[in-house]
Amino acid sequence: MLEITDNSVLFAFALTLFAGLATGIGSLMALLSKKFSPKFLCCALGLSAGVMVYISLVELLATSKDSLVEVYGAKKGEWISSAAFFAGIAIIAIIDKLVPSYENPHEIHKETEKRSDKKLMRMGLLSAIAIGIHNFPEGIASFVSALQNPTLGLSIAFAIAIHNIPEGIAVSVPIYYATKSRRKAFIYSFLSGLAEPLGALIGYILLRNFLSESLLGIVFAIVAGIMVYISFDELLPTAEEYGEHHIAISGLIAGMAIMAVSLMLF
Repeated sequence: MLEITDNSVLFAFALTLFAGLATGIGSLMALLSKKFSPKFLCCALGLSAGVMVYISLVELLATSKDSLVEVYGAKKGEWISSAAFFAGIAIIAIIDKLVPSYENPHEIHKETEKRSDKKLMRMGLLSAIAIGIHNFPEGIASFVSALQNPTLGLSIAFAIAIHNIPEGIAVSVPIYYATKSRRKAFIYSFLSGLAEPLGALIGYILLRNFLSESLLGIVFAIVAGIMVYISFDELLPTAEEYGEHHIAISGLIAGMAIMAVSLMLF
């Protein structure tokens, strides 16, 4: 069994809470800033994708294989790790499929101001629900990673926080246009981010008595699959919607480089 202390649990939960509440940062950016920089957001999303992809393929998947090979042997351990990785991709893909495209926060809607107030309110509320659904497995991902390796958990929480910022914008903008209330727009956006720590809490309650090297190996591979899918399905396409292709790719490469250096240093 993995040794878990109260301090490690509190630290992991705090990181997950920080990542989830970044939706509130996105909401504040949208509601308070007079000048919005699409190129900056494009680069930030690319950076987040680079961090996630590099962590997933170089660190999480490798850690998963090492743990499972130690428990089950080389061949069986690698098969289980690979299966869990693609299971993670399948889980988040199914969640995407179950959320209708209009309400899916991964879809970009550029004609928000042309919709009626009622439709805008519906769009904002459904976006909040959809984002909550997507944030739930991310909460488990950041929590479990921080529980096993605080440095790795910090990197993952930072990457998730960056990509939660535009999700906060997606919720708050339509609700603000519908209600003309910055307070309501911020509250709904803030609440959608609470699914992240909620996912961590429920995941911990369900898994705490079963945490072991083999279970962590499976969870890490699933988390890697989820983050790779999010990076290619959400972060990079959204980055290119906000800015230029080369800016998004530059952010991606910078994120990988930063993550590579940080893993070697720490």
